[in-house]
Amino acid sequence: MKILHTSDWHVGKVLKGQSRQEEHHAVLTEVVEIARREQPDLVLVAGDLFDNSAPNPASTRLVTGALSALRATGADVVAIAGNHDNGAALDALRPWAEAAGITLRGTVRSRSENVVAGATAAGEEWRLAALPFLSQRYAVRATDLFALSAAEANQTYADHLARLVAALTEDFTDDGTINLIMSHVTVVGARAGGGEREAHTIQQYAVSAGIFPASAHYVALGHLHRAQRVTGPAPTRYCGSPLAVDFGEGDNQPGVTIVDVKPGGTARTRHVPVRSAVPLRTVRGTLEELAALAAHAPGDDGAEPWLRVYVHEQPRAGLREQVQELLPRALEVRVDPDLLPAAGGAGQRRTRTGRSPGELFADYLAARGHSDEQVQALFDELLGEAVEAGTGGTE
Repeated sequence: MKILHTSDWHVGKVLKGQSRQEEHHAVLTEVVEIARREQPDLVLVAGDLFDNSAPNPASTRLVTGALSALRATGADVVAIAGNHDNGAALDALRPWAEAAGITLRGTVRSRSENVVAGATAAGEEWRLAALPFLSQRYAVRATDLFALSAAEANQTYADHLARLVAALTEDFTDDGTINLIMSHVTVVGARAGGGEREAHTIQQYAVSAGIFPASAHYVALGHLHRAQRVTGPAPTRYCGSPLAVDFGEGDNQPGVTIVDVKPGGTARTRHVPVRSAVPLRTVRGTLEELAALAAHAPGDDGAEPWLRVYVHEQPRAGLREQVQELLPRALEVRVDPDLLPAAGGAGQRRTRTGRSPGELFADYLAARGHSDEQVQALFDELLGEAVEAGTGGTE
């Protein structure tokens, strides 16, 4: 059977104030086009359909429309919640999804609920253990469904996930059925993509690939945005995000994974790139160097990237505006860290006793390499307004 594995759409993402709704529409349209071309039997969406737990109506329309379009290609479609999604809200969409022939799993309810079975048009049977993202607290609640002792309830997050996977895959036998696992989780040893929510990728939330049994023919993972294979007992892979979510992901190769798998064989995977999203780039240089870069920016026939700029100039008022005048696509402008004094650098800290706010602020600017008369004057003006407001405008 053939599988299209995708994940981490993050619909609703706003990057430094810039909406990416149009990019998401283009990217998901391309994912659907890939499905039409490849004709998979099954589409797996491994979590983080949305960028936040309270998506706006436009984001909801886009996600439900993309799922419906994927189903219209003739493939079965199964999607789970990621750490950015609201699992309970996804479960609330299940009546709509079931009517549309789509399987949604936002939470862990029971073995019968979270093991999904089906068959391809050619008669190949498959079963899927669908394990949405679980926070530490809800991992314990989920394992309660499988009768935990008090001692077992006090075990680590990884222990709970291992127990859940074991319970969901206990029927994975060599009976000719293709055994699949889909989860939204961090696996030890895998490389982060650069834009994941750090609180859910740290070691406390990491599990070993060894929790996925060798009886699984393929393990489809979501959460890390870099497409990569993971070494474990079963063929395991992150498909990556179909677009770079943040500037830390500028070097990633957005796409989806196509999987060919059969009973008794080894899953064969290939990365299919998705090129519709606007690239994200990080550039560095002086104002003169940035001006030269602007002169060679792509024209109307090329997609101009969104930019993060490290400007190699001393901090001063109006520097950001100068950069953005040269590079209107710059969403983030920072002074090159090499020009900023190291914390606790040269010079002994001066006492604050008996010194005015203006003097203290001037010391702060000097310590940050940001001595600028305009900034100091603005501070003095704001301070004067604050003092006047606090005294009711009296002398």
